[in-house]
Amino acid sequence: MNLNKYYIRCIAIIFTLLYTCITNSQELKNIYGSIVDEKTERSVEDLKIEIKHINSDKIFLTETNQNGDFNFLNIPIGKYNLSIHNKDYIKSPFSFEVTKSHIPNLNFKVNKKVSWMFNWGDTSKKEHYWSHVTAKVIIIVYFIGLILILFYSILQLSLAVAYVKNKKKKITRPIFKPENAKKVTIQLPMYNELYVADRIIEKCANFDYPIDKFQIQVLDDSTDETKDLIAKKVAEVSARGINIQHIHRTNRKGYKAGALDYAMNQVEGEFIAIFDADFIPEKDWLQKTMPNFDNKNIGVVQTRWGHINQNYSLLTQLQAFGLNGHFAIEQGGRNASGHFINFNGTGGVWRKKCIEDAGGWEHDTLTEDLDLSYRAQIKGWKFRYLEEVIAPAELPITMSALKSQQHRWMKGGAECFRKMWKTIITSKNVKISDRIHGLSHLFNSSVFIFILMISIFSLPILHIKDSFTDLNYVIRYGVIFIISTIFLMYYYWHSYRDKTNKKIKSFITFVGKFFVFLMVSMGLALNNSVAVIEGYLGIKSSFVRTPKFNVNVKNDVKKNKYDIKKLSILNIGEGLLALLFLFTAINRSIYGDLGMVPFHLMLGFGYGLVFYHSIYELRNKI
Repeated sequence: MNLNKYYIRCIAIIFTLLYTCITNSQELKNIYGSIVDEKTERSVEDLKIEIKHINSDKIFLTETNQNGDFNFLNIPIGKYNLSIHNKDYIKSPFSFEVTKSHIPNLNFKVNKKVSWMFNWGDTSKKEHYWSHVTAKVIIIVYFIGLILILFYSILQLSLAVAYVKNKKKKITRPIFKPENAKKVTIQLPMYNELYVADRIIEKCANFDYPIDKFQIQVLDDSTDETKDLIAKKVAEVSARGINIQHIHRTNRKGYKAGALDYAMNQVEGEFIAIFDADFIPEKDWLQKTMPNFDNKNIGVVQTRWGHINQNYSLLTQLQAFGLNGHFAIEQGGRNASGHFINFNGTGGVWRKKCIEDAGGWEHDTLTEDLDLSYRAQIKGWKFRYLEEVIAPAELPITMSALKSQQHRWMKGGAECFRKMWKTIITSKNVKISDRIHGLSHLFNSSVFIFILMISIFSLPILHIKDSFTDLNYVIRYGVIFIISTIFLMYYYWHSYRDKTNKKIKSFITFVGKFFVFLMVSMGLALNNSVAVIEGYLGIKSSFVRTPKFNVNVKNDVKKNKYDIKKLSILNIGEGLLALLFLFTAINRSIYGDLGMVPFHLMLGFGYGLVFYHSIYELRNKI
């Protein structure tokens, strides 16, 4: 009986298996579908597709044809997971079910990975562990750059707020009285200033100031015919009874700072006014500045730079836009808040005793004016800034001249930070707020390193965004960059000097200029970053003064033998960066990933403008 039961059970199992096989063979279905690119709406061919039966783990594979269509033939009913196998496309796996009465239509869309760098893969796989670690390091460095730029913009915003508050106050300036005029020495440092030397000498000789109360020193380091031109002009002015000397050096030791220091033992005045060769001060400039030394603690009176050729070209307009920010908000805001400001190298007056007390002119940096300014203020001297008094000057009209000037200023700022930061931190008589603003002031030129850093790192950031879904949420916080831009817009709006009664039209014009200014500033980031790095590393270079042209309108352009141009590795780098960022912006736009497109377009156009003007000037020898 037991044996019979066993045989009966075996027969039952065999019949069950046969029934199941027959039943399943009758329940096989054909599944069809198609795939298109979500961004381009084009069919995707040769895309491998996998479906996996949830219960049996059985896998079926197929791929799309040239029309993006695919099919699975003779698929048993049941639940499945679908996934695609292609490193160039993104599609999250999804589930579907095939029943007796329902065959799903598997039409769906996929996103293409638009990153053009190597594929890192997903973090879930062990072979991509180090690429995931690298991605995190890149994100950290990227956000350090963004945060430092945000910190810079917050400090600029605070200065703008202080400036706006101070503008509401009514300030009464001392009035000039000829009988109380103090003796002042006017120093005019020059080096091969053939095109403008006689103009500045004549302007200073015509000052409306008691003739026995001012002395002119022409500090001449020239090595060309400028020396003879200056000698002739000095003799002419001297014949009119004006106290003027031509002090010529046969070497340029210390450059401008060396020339200023060399002449100190021949200074007759209690005060020293300094003008670069491209300035054209008004006749009453001394009358407006000298009474402001009414307090014996005032060591410097600095005036605002004007721009005699602001409308010469877009390049000069943008320079004026940026300099107005410095001379209104930075100088005005710092002065209003009682923070340290700086003598701008020209267009200001020093108390001789202040120079001597601070240690005199030193020439271990390219910005001797900034260096001496901080040494003097740390000693307790006060500086006064007169925004309403203007000292007009010429702006560089060529890209090569502008880049040379920017290089000197940026490198000099870094050199001063390297030299002074410990002194600012450790000096007992410096307030905490003055320490913060002083350090940030000297550190300002480093913002170009941060701009270059986030622009370069934004490229792998895009690839990280495509490759690692778990890091996407962090990247979204890049909105910090937009906040920084808004703060800087506020800063420059309050220094914008082309405001009209038509506020809306004026604001629209401002916004246009602001973003073009921002683009060109980004385009100068490579040039300026190299200068800043040289300054921090202590790499010494000669003082390359900015060529002056003595032009006011476009048709006045002249050849300038001092404006030496040559193709450099930086020019090539700027051109390559322009192509790189424009390509990235276009590539991302095509596939609808617009997050960083505005940033990359600005970088592309910025570097492109700088590169174009540099090459154009080389070809046309302007």
